[in-house]
Amino acid sequence: MRTTTNLLTRSAILAVAIGLGGCATGAGVVARPDVRLSRVDVAEFEFSRQVFVLGFEISNPNPFALPVTGVRYGLDLDDTRFATGETGGGFAVPARGAADFAIRVELDLLKSAPGLLNTVRNAARGEIPYNLTGSLAVDLPFKKALKFETAGDIRLRPL
Repeated sequence: MRTTTNLLTRSAILAVAIGLGGCATGAGVVARPDVRLSRVDVAEFEFSRQVFVLGFEISNPNPFALPVTGVRYGLDLDDTRFATGETGGGFAVPARGAADFAIRVELDLLKSAPGLLNTVRNAARGEIPYNLTGSLAVDLPFKKALKFETAGDIRLRPL
């Protein structure tokens, strides 16, 4: 009798845990958000220091808000690594909605990548291809970071 009671208790606890995990995110599955590079602004451009502002747009296809606690990213411009990093989030992307965020990136193009300096110079003439990869850390129970990867073309906006 005691073994049957313990088995029933364990089964009930497991069922509740699985049910709570599903309730936390609607259906238990989180659809991957779409993260796009929306702008690259040149904030400062000096001989040994350049500051860029990268703008991103996150579209959330889920029927619940995504509380973003961190963003890890890697950005290639014209097949050359431009920036990598990790930043805090502290914002929510509304259910079936979108949110924008921006980060400042400080570089020394003369030291980091001479080829990238040419990319930035040439970008003033038109759009350049980009590839964006990374992940969004979200504050949802039992959910790992949501990975993303997008590609497109972007124009650098001058000072």
